[in-house]
Amino acid sequence: MLLTYLDESYTDRWYWMGALLVPDVVAIPLSTALDEVMLDAAKAYGVAAESELHGYDLFQGRAPWTGLPPRARIAVYNSALRAIGSHEVTIILRGVDRHGLTRRYATPKPAHEVVLSHLLERIDGYAAMRKQLVLVIADEVDNPATHRSDLSRYRAAGTGGYRSRRLTHIVDTLHFAPSHASRLVQAVDLVTFLFRRIASGTVADPREVAANERLWSWVEPRRYHSWCWSPTVPQMHEGPA
Repeated sequence: MLLTYLDESYTDRWYWMGALLVPDVVAIPLSTALDEVMLDAAKAYGVAAESELHGYDLFQGRAPWTGLPPRARIAVYNSALRAIGSHEVTIILRGVDRHGLTRRYATPKPAHEVVLSHLLERIDGYAAMRKQLVLVIADEVDNPATHRSDLSRYRAAGTGGYRSRRLTHIVDTLHFAPSHASRLVQAVDLVTFLFRRIASGTVADPREVAANERLWSWVEPRRYHSWCWSPTVPQMHEGPA
């Protein structure tokens, strides 16, 4: 069984979702490793060991990271990504250009719905290739019943679009968990937030670009697939994988 954790990260223009596929035997060791990252942070910086590992808060120095210098916050982020990358997990990321959606369609679907369908296609395809089943756990969102209904439709009729796929390897329904209660939801948050910052090209300072790339290097070997759909740009393929 692949326990698959989802989270989103977005700007006004770019909307990304990430999936962290965790084999069931890896879930507890990875959660424990992230707990240890926070125990080390508690000793070094005085933050509460039960604090949430959240990408935006770490980058911006928001509670519980208020007052910590950037070097300390990046050190925690680095330790967390190193822990994630050292475990046998798989990363899949999908995005969409929201401006392109509104230019191409008179009544576009919500970006979350579009990207989630693309992400679930790739998760299901990966699971089929590995002959595994998938249980999906996502960070809490508005209207969870709508997303569960969408999953039921994708099972019966496919996801739609030119890569339409009936989802046959995702079991049960979509489960939603508060990020503060799950280190593995926090893990996919860290991965998705950082990837979105890199992929969106919105960081101008070359020192920050280099720092982001160093952080990402810990998990890059775990990336199976990433792609951003630009609805107004002709695209012949979706990259490798």
